Amino acid sequence: MNIAEMFYSIQGEGILSGVPSVFIRTNHCNLRCTWCDTPYTSWQPEGREVELDGICAFVEEHTRGHVVLTGGEPLIATQAAELTQRLRELRQHITIETAGTVLPGGLACDLMSISPKLANSTPHQRDGGRWAASHERLRLNLDVLKRLAAEFEYQLKFVVTGPDDLDEILGLAAALRAPAHRVLLMPEGTTREAVAARAGWVSEVCKREGFRYCPRLHIELYGNRKGV
Repeated sequence: MNIAEMFYSIQGEGILSGVPSVFIRTNHCNLRCTWCDTPYTSWQPEGREVELDGICAFVEEHTRGHVVLTGGEPLIATQAAELTQRLRELRQHITIETAGTVLPGGLACDLMSISPKLANSTPHQRDGGRWAASHERLRLNLDVLKRLAAEFEYQLKFVVTGPDDLDEILGLAAALRAPAHRVLLMPEGTTREAVAARAGWVSEVCKREGFRYCPRLHIELYGNRKGV
């Protein structure tokens, strides 16, 4: 399995924020978000092949019971389902962080952390705009999103860049019939300052709509560094 990195850290996002977790970050992504905070899995992919036995050994060495399968887009990895079944055998709580564009069969998952990519993610200017059309075509798959929400315990985590994002968020939440407590708004930013600059008005939107405010705890603790 092509892996960008594996590490033991604190979950920084979502309803399990603060929980010590083993992170398995797969390499490669089918999207090219303009504000991507892990470009080494998409824009400039890095990684190495790791056997599932090696991944599971790392988990066993470091686990406190929670594993996060993330990316990139982990669900495009050919062995994603097999890995989750192996993790289930190790009695792990499994979170999968996905954009919700694909759904392989046979997944074991306790929390599907779905982060649908809004129009703010389309890279119209980045890299000469060469990825914009492909990204825009792939970034939302409503059928897959509905299946994920129906088949798994889930959270909907939206990266918010500005107030103009709200109509799209409300439309998607309504289309998925998502209760407000499952919708999380997270200020976009890879620095403490950038997150703080958006935190005030994003939290006010959460108060008004009944959504959850999603901090970026790992940015506060470690900054935007790999392997933490």
